[in-house]
Amino acid sequence: MPRPARSLSAFVLGAVLAVPLSTVVAAPAEADHVRLPDDRRLVSYVVRPGDTASGLAVRFHAWTAELVAHNHLDGGTLHVGQRIEIPVVSKGGDRGGDRGGKKNGGAKGGRPTVWQHPDRDREKVRRVIAGAARRLDVDPQLALAIAWQESGWQMGVVSSANAIGAMQVLPSTARWMEHYAGRPLRLRTRGDNAKAGVLLLRVLSQQTNRRTHKIGAYYQGLGAVREHGLYAETRTYVANVVAIKNRLEDGRPPS
Repeated sequence: MPRPARSLSAFVLGAVLAVPLSTVVAAPAEADHVRLPDDRRLVSYVVRPGDTASGLAVRFHAWTAELVAHNHLDGGTLHVGQRIEIPVVSKGGDRGGDRGGKKNGGAKGGRPTVWQHPDRDREKVRRVIAGAARRLDVDPQLALAIAWQESGWQMGVVSSANAIGAMQVLPSTARWMEHYAGRPLRLRTRGDNAKAGVLLLRVLSQQTNRRTHKIGAYYQGLGAVREHGLYAETRTYVANVVAIKNRLEDGRPPS
C-alpha cells in the first residue's frame, strides 16, 4: 500500500527502517543466539521493494525490535532480495490482552512496578522518554510504547529515509517541533530525540480526540489519516502499540 508523501500535513514517521531499493542476492540472515520467547514462530521472508522492518512487524504480528535484533540488521536497514526470519507472535501469545501483570507484577495496593530494561543504554532511553512525557503532559506509557515499536528504545537506529533515534523522527519533523520547543533540537541526543517525538504526540493529541487516530497519525501521517482514515496496516500498528502500552502499565516488559 502506498505511503503518504512527507509534508507538514502528512508527515511519515512510520516509514522507519525504510528499504534502499538495491537488489542483493537472497541469503538467510545470520541466526540470532539470543533466545526468543517461547510463543514466537519464525517465518521466512524475502524482502520486497518498499518493505520496512516496522511495516513487516505490523503485517506479521511481530515486534520491530525483535525482528531487527534476530536478523542482525545493521541500523535496521533491509535490502531487496534479503532473506530474513520474522519472529511472529502466536495467536495464543500475550500481546496485552492478558493483563496478568496487575496480579503478579504489581506493587502493594495494586499499583504495578515500573519495568526497567536490563540493557543500560535502553534503560537510559526509557527514563529520558518517560521524563519528557511527564514534563510535556503526555502519557509516558504511550510515548514509551511508540518508541518501543519504532526502535526498541535504541538511539542508534537511523533509517535510510534518515528517521533518527529512539522515536524515529525525521529532520523535517524536528524542524517543525523546534517551533514548539523554542530552540534547535539535536535528534542524535537522547533528550532532544525524546522531546521531538513527545512534542509530536502532544500536537497530534491537540488535533484529534481519538487515541487510535493519534497513534495512527504517528505512523501514517496526520493528513493521510484525515483524508483516508486508518489503513489496514496502520490499524495493526495501533493495536501493537496499545498492547505494548498495556504491558508497560502492568509493570511487564514490552515484549
